[in-house]
Amino acid sequence: MLRSPSALLLDFGGVLVDAPSPQPPAPPDLVDRLSYLVADTVSVQQIATDLREGARAYARWRDDIGRTSHPVELPHARVWADFVTRTWSQPARDAVEREATALAYVWTWRSEWQVRPGIPEALQAASDAGLPLAVVSNTLCGAAHREFLASVGLSPLFAAEFYSDEAGPRKPNPQLALLAADAIDVPIGACWFIGDTLGRDVACARRAGAQAAILMRSPRTDRESPRADLRPDAEVDDGYELLALLRRAWGASVASSART
Repeated sequence: MLRSPSALLLDFGGVLVDAPSPQPPAPPDLVDRLSYLVADTVSVQQIATDLREGARAYARWRDDIGRTSHPVELPHARVWADFVTRTWSQPARDAVEREATALAYVWTWRSEWQVRPGIPEALQAASDAGLPLAVVSNTLCGAAHREFLASVGLSPLFAAEFYSDEAGPRKPNPQLALLAADAIDVPIGACWFIGDTLGRDVACARRAGAQAAILMRSPRTDRESPRADLRPDAEVDDGYELLALLRRAWGASVASSART
């Protein structure tokens, strides 16, 4: 039985939120915005092609850097320059660089985002029990995640939100979790870390020294190969099961206190 936590650190995608369909690598509104920025010096077709190829290249980079011991996020301007606009004219590259953060927001935002089942109930119960909550998420643009959580009314439940593009470290770099734990003034060894991947989330939890690593299954979970060296302390399918796990831990803690 897991010990009752003093705080929860939660991933965004796959834990708090999921999208029912794959993200389009070249959203039409982003293509149109880029076309306007570069004053039609790059064709719409080329922009769409470069966005698709850039998305694949950035995904490969994320996978590669995630295998290092202390990965860090790239600045927004670097993402565009390294993965999308490499063959564009210098004036076009400069125009994109000036709007790099706003463009990253558009590329990140998903109209299909949906809060995962049971998450509001689990977060509210944890908050009512006095547990500080923090988001710990890898992302191209944390502002998009932050705005979504505000739009669905979940932001007030979080004491802190840490995103890789704002903070610097990328999971499994333990520093991202340690920054969040420090911000909510709870020792990392008293925090449950809830994520949907072994290689990023469970690894981050272990390296940071979290009290427990909880794997919440998502479509992304099944794309990973099992790893004997990264076993979570518990697995749940959604927020309802997370809440049930918390209640069992709370019940065990009360029972233990009564015995002593």
